[in-house]
Amino acid sequence: MGQGSAGITARDRRARFSAYAAFAVQGLCFASLVTQVPQMQKAHHLSDATLSLVLLMVPLIAGVGSVASGALFQRLGSGPVLRVSQPAVAVTIALIGLTGDNDIALYVAVAAFGLFVGAVDASMNAQAIAVERRYGVSLITGFYAVWSVAGILGGLWASLTNKIDLSLFTGFAIAAAIGIAVSLATGHRLYARAEEGDGPTPEELKAAGRSVPWRPILIVGAAMAVAYLADSAISSYGAKYLDDELSGSDWIAPLGYVAYQIAMVVSRAVADLAVRRSGPVRVVRLGGAVGIVGMAGVVAAPNAAVAIAAFAVAGLGLAVIAPVSFSAAGRVDPTGLGVAVARVNIFNYVGFVLGAAVVGAIAPLSDDHGLRLAFIVPTALILVVFVTAKGFDPVPVKGARPDSPTMERPVA
Repeated sequence: MGQGSAGITARDRRARFSAYAAFAVQGLCFASLVTQVPQMQKAHHLSDATLSLVLLMVPLIAGVGSVASGALFQRLGSGPVLRVSQPAVAVTIALIGLTGDNDIALYVAVAAFGLFVGAVDASMNAQAIAVERRYGVSLITGFYAVWSVAGILGGLWASLTNKIDLSLFTGFAIAAAIGIAVSLATGHRLYARAEEGDGPTPEELKAAGRSVPWRPILIVGAAMAVAYLADSAISSYGAKYLDDELSGSDWIAPLGYVAYQIAMVVSRAVADLAVRRSGPVRVVRLGGAVGIVGMAGVVAAPNAAVAIAAFAVAGLGLAVIAPVSFSAAGRVDPTGLGVAVARVNIFNYVGFVLGAAVVGAIAPLSDDHGLRLAFIVPTALILVVFVTAKGFDPVPVKGARPDSPTMERPVA
């Protein structure tokens, strides 16, 4: 699979550090934006229905960006795509803050943000996979831990900017400037192409695609979609819920996302050990149970403080589903080239689109309790995790590598 520690070069170490930097910038930019949804809605005087459409644009267009960037990889490599698309993400969040009350400009800027976010998702994952293959050991959890930590910082920054009454543009621009500086300082050290990191050739991927079964993918993919549906509801509407329905202050609203991400980091820090001790089925069932408790707490929360705690509980449970999904996918990939996990990754976009659509459709139905009612849907759908839990321990096929690199998108 990889070179092993003896074959690691200074080039590989530089590429690994640069990939960490890419995940950090993406986490910072994404969190800086989504935690300011209530402020954006107020600035543009958007109705809840219009806001829902704006939020739905992001995952839909991100999917287009991800597919388009993948097509560019074979010609340019993932490194050049990431070096261009990541600073572009940072620029677009600053532009969103600059749109003032011009709705058309907002739609264009959000569409550009979604397009470049999708491109970064695909290219930074390709870089992480290349690093894993060179090192010959599983490193993906570390990349996503960096993403979450940066997301926590982004949420705290949003809270601070609201506390000291900075304008949206100023808050976004400072975060964007940091992201651009880090990207420009580290981007040239990325691998130019996945092949530099022992990535699979297109011919190998095509052959693998014909030999990977779909049934086990669909089983864990259903659970993945549900987890990301809940994640989409929290990341897109959590701050608005605290601000509008629980009367939290502007600086309080981003803290639900911060608590959610902190809990995810904690959960993922011990998830691997839990799987080794108790098996993936028990861990997934426990994660589903904790996730339901957390989401139910969000629905029933009488005030912002309780809701923030409930978001944290939800994060503890939901955090384990995606990583264990990818492990299960690795066990049914007869070549270990990541085709199965790439297929599972499709379901995170499905979940994000459904989350934005479902919550966005229900929220405007009630002026007083729309989001509270909307959060009931992802809470109930987490029951799917229990139905599919046995699928997280599939019978390995011949030649499969359970530690096959993953293509997980960071939970927002």
